[in-house]
Amino acid sequence: MSWDEVFWHLMNFALPALVLSMGITAWGSFQFRQQTQVRWLWRWFLNASAGLAVLITGLVMTGNDGKMATYGALVLVCATVEWALQCLLKMRR
Repeated sequence: MSWDEVFWHLMNFALPALVLSMGITAWGSFQFRQQTQVRWLWRWFLNASAGLAVLITGLVMTGNDGKMATYGALVLVCATVEWALQCLLKMRR
């Protein structure tokens, strides 16, 4: 396997977490306009890190990537991280 194939393979593995975290962060910014004081990029980074951890855990536990259970856990974890960030900001006020 060449280096460009390795790069694209890793990108295709990580892309669901990166795109989903971007969408959830954008929706959280839209839904909680007055509450968001944490920078958008920082919240996206936290969501993406949690999402990548879920994808890696799913790969290790099931033996291959792309399982629907892993994608379901990815959505739940990213949404929970965004919700927790919004609750922490609300309590901080």
